[in-house]
Amino acid sequence: MRRFAIIGQRAMSKGKLPLNDLAGGAGRMDVLVRGLMASLLTSHGIRKDTECVLHLCGDNGPARRIKFIGNEIKGMHADERSVAGLIAKVIQEPLPPIGHWIERQYGIYDSGGSIITTLSEWNNEVNIILKADAPPLWSIGEGKKSAELTNIGFLLGDDQTIPEIHFENLTERSLGEEWLQGSAAISICHFILDREEMLNLLS
Repeated sequence: MRRFAIIGQRAMSKGKLPLNDLAGGAGRMDVLVRGLMASLLTSHGIRKDTECVLHLCGDNGPARRIKFIGNEIKGMHADERSVAGLIAKVIQEPLPPIGHWIERQYGIYDSGGSIITTLSEWNNEVNIILKADAPPLWSIGEGKKSAELTNIGFLLGDDQTIPEIHFENLTERSLGEEWLQGSAAISICHFILDREEMLNLLS
């Protein structure tokens, strides 16, 4: 299973989502929507081996998590406004307790909690936080074959620097020296895993 967690530090976690102002009034929800689409959608379908968790940390209140499961989801289309509409329906619901997932519609789940909550729930062999100044994700020499990993997780932020995260099973890796948009970084991760490239995970 491939898992992506996207942290929206200003993203709305409750209320009426302004679909005509995702980049402003919604707290850069546009970045999260594009990341979600890159993680789950292919040209003609949905990746069945992928989950994506959006962390909505705005509104000066408890954070909300929305989980999208590729092999369960229905009615998700490659249209930014349509995807934002799915999120809009969720954030109008009462916030569930931390760690308690409520299915809002097929393959879309809602819960309270932080990124640490998500990392604790994942049963991944490795979790990778993507940073431009970290060692490269891929390996030219020795490494670990990506095909050998049953579960792998990736952490990304929005347009702001990710706060420091302390978690035992978390590795910093880079996709290059340039800070990429989250959706582009996710596409590159999929490309590397689809090709079963060697990963730099031995150190």
